[in-house]
Amino acid sequence: MIRIGRRQFTAGLGASLLAAPLLRFLSGEAQAATPVAKRLIIFFTPNGTVHRHWRPSGTETAFSFPAGSMLEALNRHVSKLLVCEGIDFAEVDNHEAGMANMLTGGGTARNASGGLSVDQYIASKVGQSSRFQSLEFGVQTSLWGAARSTRMSYSAPGVFVSPEDNPRNAFQRLFGALGGDTTAADKQLRRRKSMLDLVRGEMNDLSQRVGAEEKRKLEQHLEALRQTEKGLTEPVAIPGCPSATAPIAMDAMANANFPTVGRAQMDLLVSALTCGMTRVASLQWSHTVAPQVFTWSGVNEAHHELSHKDDSNTFGLGEFIKCERWFAEQFAYLLDSLAARPDLEGSGTMLDSTLVVWAKELGDSRLHTCRSVPFVLAGGANSYLRFGRYLRFNGVPHQKLLTSVCHAMGVSIDTFGDSTKASGPLSELV
Repeated sequence: MIRIGRRQFTAGLGASLLAAPLLRFLSGEAQAATPVAKRLIIFFTPNGTVHRHWRPSGTETAFSFPAGSMLEALNRHVSKLLVCEGIDFAEVDNHEAGMANMLTGGGTARNASGGLSVDQYIASKVGQSSRFQSLEFGVQTSLWGAARSTRMSYSAPGVFVSPEDNPRNAFQRLFGALGGDTTAADKQLRRRKSMLDLVRGEMNDLSQRVGAEEKRKLEQHLEALRQTEKGLTEPVAIPGCPSATAPIAMDAMANANFPTVGRAQMDLLVSALTCGMTRVASLQWSHTVAPQVFTWSGVNEAHHELSHKDDSNTFGLGEFIKCERWFAEQFAYLLDSLAARPDLEGSGTMLDSTLVVWAKELGDSRLHTCRSVPFVLAGGANSYLRFGRYLRFNGVPHQKLLTSVCHAMGVSIDTFGDSTKASGPLSELV
């Protein structure tokens, strides 16, 4: 097999941002074996849960999600999951406080984590050499502006990291369109058929000079990127508009576009990680007290209102379950997308080398408490966490979970967040 130097490869490809994760692989540089995940994704959905419709059935290592339950869509991924019940936000309750503490663990400048959220703290340790230290994708997170109730990431105590809610803007930032000028960006995209088409000749030449495995990975990667670009530069079907004439720039804040925006953001997130643009990314679906109405699922009442339906209101509770099942389907789609992409920096899939954390800000939404807040972790072979388990805790502080997330990413810290609430990691995860 012929080995190719960095400069020769990048020049031949014509787009170094596409080449980044392949450089070490194709140039023959040694890849150190590591038991920790290479990448972190935080996936947030709002307004807590109803535990008896959320929890799986079975034992720690032999469990499944019952038919009709909230997480049924995850049955195909059980071997890749750590389902955690019984984790508390110590001395924290209600929507806003839950949102603010979920990823910070109540840390301040006096704590080892410095008051940062866990995604930003890890990014500060593992993301210095990435094009983006972290990337934050949102789905209608800014309808009510930036506040403790609408933000989950912090770069310093009280300093919000706001997600990008518009996939068009996120695409421009990632793939080099002209700043925030969407008119100029659209002209640029019309002027060139496709970044990938323009370098197809060079890639065909390159594919003749590498081994079969490298060729396979290169083609899979570029085809996935082409599909992502196609989906964002061709008209999309927006309710009420003929798909043939729909504008490229959709209204990202329109309730009906919530699913379309979310799917586009997930595709961009996976592409950005696969391209090596970042090691840490988050996807925030709305925010606590979410006002979206899941009309696409046949629901006619806002998600937040439905989250407070008591057991006697069987219809309202059933509508909330529909919404939560839809969110579970989105999480399953994200895991499917990661599992379908090869890890261009090593063996296995992107899911094998990525830690995905599905977080919520409340436990039982009807009680407005942060007790037994549900967490679902996902990953694969290249992590020291032991997946394929359902773990039931008894009020363990969630600072321990956040500490374990750091350790799973190879980031050393004794306790994440408020050290008066807990010490050390959640040892049961390993």
